[in-house]
Amino acid sequence: MPSKSACLRHTEAPGQLQGQLPNTDKDLVPSTGSLPVTHCQDPEKSPMPPLSIPAKTSNQDSRKMAKPLAPQPPMRPRLERALSLDDKGWRRRRFQSSQEDLAAQDGASPCRSSMQDTAYGHTLPCLSTSLQEIPKLPRAPSSEGGSPSLWSNCLSGVMSTSLDLLHREATPARSSPRLPGLRHPPSASPIDLNVASDSLRTASKVDSEYADHKLRIQTRLVRANSSLGPGRSQSPLACDNHSLHSAKSSFSLLAPIRTKDVRSRSYMEGSLLASGALLGAEELARYFPDRNVVLFVATWNMQGQKELPPSLDEFLLPTEADYTQDLYVIGVQEGCSDRREWETRLQETLGPRYVLLSSAAHGVLYMSLFIRRDLIWFCSEVECSTVTTRIVSQIKTKGALGVSFTFFGTSFLFITSHFTSGDGKVTERLLDYTRTIQALALPRNVPDTNPYRSSAADVTTRFDEVFWFGDFNFRLSGGRVAVEAILKKDVEVDVQALLRHDQLTREMKKGSIFKGFQEPDIHFLPSYKFDIGKDTYDSTSKQRTPSYTDRVLYKSRQKGDISPLKYSSCPGIKTSDHRPVYGLFRVKVKPGRDNIPLAAGKFDRELYLIGIKRRISKEIQKQQALKNQNSSTICTVS
Repeated sequence: MPSKSACLRHTEAPGQLQGQLPNTDKDLVPSTGSLPVTHCQDPEKSPMPPLSIPAKTSNQDSRKMAKPLAPQPPMRPRLERALSLDDKGWRRRRFQSSQEDLAAQDGASPCRSSMQDTAYGHTLPCLSTSLQEIPKLPRAPSSEGGSPSLWSNCLSGVMSTSLDLLHREATPARSSPRLPGLRHPPSASPIDLNVASDSLRTASKVDSEYADHKLRIQTRLVRANSSLGPGRSQSPLACDNHSLHSAKSSFSLLAPIRTKDVRSRSYMEGSLLASGALLGAEELARYFPDRNVVLFVATWNMQGQKELPPSLDEFLLPTEADYTQDLYVIGVQEGCSDRREWETRLQETLGPRYVLLSSAAHGVLYMSLFIRRDLIWFCSEVECSTVTTRIVSQIKTKGALGVSFTFFGTSFLFITSHFTSGDGKVTERLLDYTRTIQALALPRNVPDTNPYRSSAADVTTRFDEVFWFGDFNFRLSGGRVAVEAILKKDVEVDVQALLRHDQLTREMKKGSIFKGFQEPDIHFLPSYKFDIGKDTYDSTSKQRTPSYTDRVLYKSRQKGDISPLKYSSCPGIKTSDHRPVYGLFRVKVKPGRDNIPLAAGKFDRELYLIGIKRRISKEIQKQQALKNQNSSTICTVS
C-alpha cells in the first residue's frame, strides 16, 4: 500500500515495456529513463498511480530526481513479513490457487498450504497471525551512499498490500478475525510480478478490458457470503468444492431429497427398494431410533348421555404419563347423539399437534384415531368394516367396528365391540366374538404384511398388532353380596380376589374366546355399574353386581412386540354408569416398503380448525375472567 505522502509515477521510456520491472539484482540504482519518484497530488484517488516516464532527461535532472525520499509512516498499521525477502525469493514465491484455498478450509493448515515459499531451497516461515508477533521489515541494502534503493521502496508498498490480503486468505473463512483500527484494502487477487498476469493488470488498472473487475469481485463476494451479515456464520455452500451433501444437516434435521428420486418415483406406490424408501429403515430411524411407538387405547360406554364431561384431560391426558402418545385410539359404545361434538371435544383436548386420521361409526359405536401431525405421511389408507350381532334391533347398539391401517411396515387392527348384556348370557357373548372374527372383511386394498400366517376364518391373524377393546359385558359371578364384601374392606381392595369370579378370565383360560390375546394386569376397581354422578355402585332395585365389563386386550404376531405400560380407569368422569378404561402400550414397529397405498397426509381439516378455535376462545375467556377478578378487588380502610 503506498504511503500517504508519496507514491510512484511511471512514464513510458523508449524501447522499454510499460510497467516492466528490473530483471537483475546487481544494480537497482535508477538511471536515465528509469522510474523517478515524485510527490502525489492526490494519493487517495488510486491505490497505485499510473506510471509516467519522461522521454528525455538530462544527467543533472536525473541525479536530482533519483534522490530517494525518506518513507513516512502509513495511515494505518499494516502487516509485514517476518523475514526480509530478496529478489529471487520473491520471484520464486508461489501463491495458493483458489482450489488450494478451499482445501485449506477443509482441514489443512492455512499457514502451510498458503505460504509454500522456497527461498534458496529452504521453506520460509509463514506469516504471524497477530500484529504483536510480526517484526518490522528490515530495510534493503543501499546502492549509493547508504540510500535505500527504489526497488526496495516499491517492493515494500507492494508487500504491505499483498501480505495484508494473504493474511485474510490464510485465516479460515468461518473465523474472520477483526483487528481494531485496521481497515482492509479492496479485495483483489494475489499479485504476481508478471506484467502479463491478470492480477497485476487489474490492480494497476493499466488495461481497459479489466474495467469491470470491481463489479466481478463484488458479485463473487455476495455469492460467497450468501447474503449473510458480518456477524453471522458463512453458508456451507459458499465454497465451490462443497457439495449439496454438506448442507443436509447444517440448517435442518430433514434429509435432503434427491432430484432423481422425485423424477423416478411416485410416493403413492413407488420403489420397493429398502434404500431411500419412504417407509424404509432410514425414515423409521429418524423418528423412532428404538423402533417403538406408544399407543393410547381407550374404551367407554357413554350410556347415550347427551351431557359430556366438562373436561377430558383426565381421560386422554392422565397424570401418570409424563408425555403424550404417538397414536390415540378411542372406542365408544352407546355414544352420545352428537357424534361430531364428541370428536370436536377430543380434538380440542389433544390440541394442534394431533389430527384426526380416521373416524368410523356403526350405529352408536364410534371409533376415532388421532395421530401426531408429523406421522401422517407414514400411514396407509385407513380401512374399516362393521358387524351387527343383534339384527332384530333397529338401532345398532350391539356389534363390532374394526379399523385397520399400516404404519411403516407394521399393520394394525383396532376393534371395538359391544357384546350381549346379562349376567348369565356367556354363551351369547361367545357367539358375538366368533361372528366378529369371521365377518370383519379386512384388509381390502392394503396388502397383508404376512399372508402366509393369515387365516380366512380369523381376521386377527391378518395383522401384526391387534387391539380389541369395548364393553364385553362379562360379569363377576357369585352374586353382589360376595363382591361387596371384598369391596368394603378397609385396606386396599384385593383385585385378584375379584378376578377369581371374572367370567372373561375364566373363558380365556379355557381358550373359548380371544385366542392368543392378553390383558395387562388389573389394579383398578370394577368400571360397572355406578350411579350417575356418584362413586357408589348401583343402588336401584336391580342391584347389579359391580363388574369389569370394559376391557382392553392385545395380540401380536411376534411375541414381545407389545408391552403394556399402564392399565387403569378414570374415576373422575361420572357422566355415565361406566367409567372409561384406557391402556398405554409400547409397540415395536418394523420398516416397510413403498408398495402400499398411502393416505397422502389426509386428515379432518375442518375438525382441526374447530378444535383450535375453541382452545383459543377458552384461553381468552380465562384471561378475561382473571382480569375481571383482579379489577374487582375491594379495599377497605378501617
